[in-house]
Amino acid sequence: MTTDPNPSDLTQDDTQDMTGPACVMTFNANDPSGAGGLGGDVATISAMGAHALPVVTAVLLRDTAEVFDHQSIDEDAIVEQARSILEDAAISAWKVGFLGSAEGVSAAAEVLSDYPDVPLVSYLPNLSWMEEADHEAYHEAFRELVLPQTEVLVGNHKTLTDFLLPDWEADRPASPRELAGAAAEHGARFVLVTGVQLPDQFVDNVLASAEGPITGEKFERFDTSFVGAGDTLAAALAAMLANGAELHMATAEALAFLDQTLDAGFRPGMGSVVPDRFFWAQPPAEDEELPPGADVDAPHDPRHVH
Repeated sequence: MTTDPNPSDLTQDDTQDMTGPACVMTFNANDPSGAGGLGGDVATISAMGAHALPVVTAVLLRDTAEVFDHQSIDEDAIVEQARSILEDAAISAWKVGFLGSAEGVSAAAEVLSDYPDVPLVSYLPNLSWMEEADHEAYHEAFRELVLPQTEVLVGNHKTLTDFLLPDWEADRPASPRELAGAAAEHGARFVLVTGVQLPDQFVDNVLASAEGPITGEKFERFDTSFVGAGDTLAAALAAMLANGAELHMATAEALAFLDQTLDAGFRPGMGSVVPDRFFWAQPPAEDEELPPGADVDAPHDPRHVH
């Protein structure tokens, strides 16, 4: 007779073999719109072929147009959520989203620090809806505790400029390289800057280090507003890293995936458009031509969306 192994007796490789898909732990708020937050992370990570381990850090009160308020989760509860599953399952990547408060940042950072070899993708959302004192305390804690552990910091160009270079006064926008240099001063190795405005009908998205740009992709500017795009990109990148992709390839795949989700985006309410992370599972439109030899019933592989 055989018995199931005790999780405490397993190595990380053993546990990963047993569980199948690579696991990504995500710290984020619950977003009832499903646009971002944990709901968006779980959908994105699943669509990219990994398994999400979601840790709730706050509860957002919002619709698809705006955030009204939020309730932070107790920092001890954040730590216990994470440690309970980490004692049972092995992880291959982290994704950090909105952590609720400065205390929530500290709680998540405490857990992250115990696994320095697991790559961390940190997303910095626009927090202008928070009270100014809470906003500043959050950024200070994030800068001090999360950035030193971050492999890739993801964020919109303006949000990252305000966070990393608050005294920027040049007549031109800060470059991705300059943002990466400022992030490196706090320990982050790379930045993935989105929404870099170009003079034509495109925006640029650039992965950069302090030495310069590494890779990126231009998107045609959409004539609509989206919610959840940043969380989607960061979660897709974390999933690709968990699946073993090199950073430049993981970034290219994550950007291509994001572009497809936005192109297939939908408006569930009266506000912004939400990315469709499962665009690849939808049947093609009647007027859409399939590639020669394609099976109309076969599922698409979201990790190859070019």
